[in-house]
Amino acid sequence: MGIYEELGLERIINASGAVTRLGGAPMPKEVLEAFRSAAGGTVPLEALQAVASRRIANVTRTESGLVTCGCAAALTLGAAAILTRDDFGRMERLPDCDGFPNEFVIAREQRSGYDHAVRASGAQLVEVGFNERVANAGVRRSEAWEYEAAFGPSTAGVVYVFAPHAQPPLAEVVAVAHRHQLPVLVDAAGELPPRSNLWEIPATGADLVCFSGGKAIQGPQSTGILCGRRELVAAAFLQMLDMDEHFDLWSPPSEFFDKEKLIGLPRHGIGRAMKVSKEQIVALLTALERFAAGNNEEERATQRRVLETIAAELALRAVACRIIASADNERPPHLEIQLDEAELGRSAFDVCRQLRAGSPPVYVGHGQLDEGTLVVHPLCVDAEDVPLLASRLRDELT
Repeated sequence: MGIYEELGLERIINASGAVTRLGGAPMPKEVLEAFRSAAGGTVPLEALQAVASRRIANVTRTESGLVTCGCAAALTLGAAAILTRDDFGRMERLPDCDGFPNEFVIAREQRSGYDHAVRASGAQLVEVGFNERVANAGVRRSEAWEYEAAFGPSTAGVVYVFAPHAQPPLAEVVAVAHRHQLPVLVDAAGELPPRSNLWEIPATGADLVCFSGGKAIQGPQSTGILCGRRELVAAAFLQMLDMDEHFDLWSPPSEFFDKEKLIGLPRHGIGRAMKVSKEQIVALLTALERFAAGNNEEERATQRRVLETIAAELALRAVACRIIASADNERPPHLEIQLDEAELGRSAFDVCRQLRAGSPPVYVGHGQLDEGTLVVHPLCVDAEDVPLLASRLRDELT
């Protein structure tokens, strides 16, 4: 009996991939071992974060880095750092920003529920631009000049949600913002792989970039990375750290700031609820170095065989299977199962619902249900679960 069964829960088969609501990606053996090893000892967290800063900076080719409790926390801390810089008074007042600039300009088409993480800092979002293609109103999307036109005395910075086809290009937005000495905070939560995004996104000149640690990197699910300009990462670090210490005894790491330039210690900051454990920091660093090294050809080949096994089991008249693989082989392949809903007499939503309700519950990717398509992602599928997953799918689709 496993731990979940002891708790009265039935373990699911996760064919959805590294999604947060199902616990993120599985941690590889070496990452789990690093987590366990870190749990057996104690070090000052500021010293451990200093080591993390150097290693993250090396991989991302930035000035500094910080391990956070998820990418959403990185966004909140990054926004808070831009709002306060090294002003202790402002740190004390967040999320109250009365009396100092707190507006972040963002493209209207980049708004989503995830920007709540930025707004939690006290920031207010100012929307610009349109996606007239989506609106069926023209051919234009958001443009760089629209950001500049929105800048004013209350502007603190810019928020940019990175995607392969995001418009305008990030480099153009950075150039416009920097002409006005405004920093750019980038949400790149799910933009790994490719591995090169770890350094190519910061290379645009973006001041702070946020990545998820619990997706493709396969670190602990509730970890993230904030990297970029040293003084901004330091401000984020200061607002997350446990500040219950005597200033005379405190030895802050030089990776973040010079103690002689500090007027004292701020109180616990807005990020105090976003603390990250020593185990998470060590495991994330192990996972990051593993991810940055690549060498995933064998893993991708295994994942493809899993999908081929499932597709062979679904050679049914009412189903068409197609394996989709990335050209660079960095992303895991996935299986699209296109249903003939008329032949089945059920919709893709019905099938998805029944898969979840069965035993064991099966969660497939649901992003294309309205197109009559189920998606199987192999990242979180254990080898021993493959026959059972294929059987559950076959039974529901027969």
